[in-house]
Amino acid sequence: MSVSKENDAKNLVENLQLGRISRRNFVKGAMALGVTATLANTMAINVAEAATPKKGGRMTLAMGHGSTTDTLDPAVIENGWQWVAMFGICNTLTELAADGELVPSLAESWEPSADLKTWRFKIRQGIEFHDGRKLTAKDVAGNFRYHTGESSKSIAKAVLKPIIGIEVEDDYTVVIKLDSGNADFAVSLNSANLSIMPSTEEGDVDWKSMVGTGGYRLKSFNPGVSAVFERNENYWKKDRAHADEIELLSIKDSVARTTAIMTGSVDAIDNVDTKTALLLARNKNVVVEESSGPLHYVFAMQMSVPPFDNVHVRQALKLSIDREEFVKKILSGRGVVGNDHPIGKSYRYIANDIDQNSFDPEEAKWHLKQAGMENLSVDLHTSDAAYSGAVDAAALFQNNAKESGININIVREPKDGYWSNVWKVKPFVVSYWGGYPTEDIMLTTGYTTGAAWNETQFSDKEFESLLVAARGESDVDKRRMMYQKIQIILRDRGGVIVPAFANNLTARTKRIAHGDHVSPLKAFDGRRILERWWVA
Repeated sequence: MSVSKENDAKNLVENLQLGRISRRNFVKGAMALGVTATLANTMAINVAEAATPKKGGRMTLAMGHGSTTDTLDPAVIENGWQWVAMFGICNTLTELAADGELVPSLAESWEPSADLKTWRFKIRQGIEFHDGRKLTAKDVAGNFRYHTGESSKSIAKAVLKPIIGIEVEDDYTVVIKLDSGNADFAVSLNSANLSIMPSTEEGDVDWKSMVGTGGYRLKSFNPGVSAVFERNENYWKKDRAHADEIELLSIKDSVARTTAIMTGSVDAIDNVDTKTALLLARNKNVVVEESSGPLHYVFAMQMSVPPFDNVHVRQALKLSIDREEFVKKILSGRGVVGNDHPIGKSYRYIANDIDQNSFDPEEAKWHLKQAGMENLSVDLHTSDAAYSGAVDAAALFQNNAKESGININIVREPKDGYWSNVWKVKPFVVSYWGGYPTEDIMLTTGYTTGAAWNETQFSDKEFESLLVAARGESDVDKRRMMYQKIQIILRDRGGVIVPAFANNLTARTKRIAHGDHVSPLKAFDGRRILERWWVA
């Protein structure tokens, strides 16, 4: 077989492994390369068998997230490392499967009222926490109250703000009442912040014991360094949680993560640097996997802090970055340009037909003149803790902005503590969003007044009104129009610069495997890698 045909054959196998093509199309493709029908079918069977989960073994995973300030308090977990850990220990009421379908988890079923204001959840019976306590509706109600209480600082509080009533109907039924309709309420419960832990009905959650109902018990926890998990032999999901033991490392340095997987020290890494993706792909023992989803990189301005409280300054900065250059140089072409709002192509209601903010130094100068700040100078705080290439992204922005007469002073911050000491603390920072499954969850979490993760301190009455209306609207066309207006508001008045949506890049050694589908929602299979992947 020629080299080109051999490469085509490898691509066929990889596409079948990743679920990109059907078995029938695999066989057709293999036969087109000169493989007999019998051999092609045998190859397909072997690939299918390789994708069958196996129990046992040990996995080591490394992520470009984590901090010494990390906790497993579900109210305040804020980075991907914490999400992965939480999803290993705990379950949520609902879950987004790898193929994107919303499926039951601790809630075996749910039923909304016709006006989408009342949601009745039937809790699965016979579930135990790791310490033997029985899961009941009181635990679920207590978890909701923990996040919605008056004094709560929970990240989930913004999404749960519409809740006006939490009722325990019986031992295994919880009724949630909202002040307005929400078509996406069940989807919003697929969040690590809403992981269910032992609690009292009054809202006191026992997170410090670090026990849940998940596939793994926490064996050790060293914030910002590592966590070790051992399989819960009594896990109620018999087809999940395969490895005997998993170690989750925090390796924020991109070079160190790449070296670790190249040498086999770890079995999988997230946040693969686009510049080293091709190098990794050449390693016969490593598989690089790429998907497009809601991941986007941003420059966030706090709108309450001068000069970012001036809309003309914000617009000038938005027009002073070359988005195409960002995609080409920072993402190595693995992404698409953004339009200064968080709704990308993976969302149902992206407004593709609105005007695109683009690199326009002359118009930027006009905005600066309107603001009376023609010699603007600002500090931009950055670190590769935000994402691989974040420091380079700041440098690119700095160079672009010179053409608008803007001086961007780059302040390079330490990787450890970036999310606690810099993000939401400094007025102009580099940041990223992994995104959420629906427009409402993304916009509510990141942009509503007082939301814990509202990094730009955005507050807009028209935006809030449209968001509530869209949340409860069942007419698809009307809902689309509302979300289009929201995207225009953020583009024109918001404090976030979204130069690009990036593809998710992860890498794994061939000693570990996963199912036919891998969730593109967030890296590491929607953050559920611990219970979905296995040692091959």
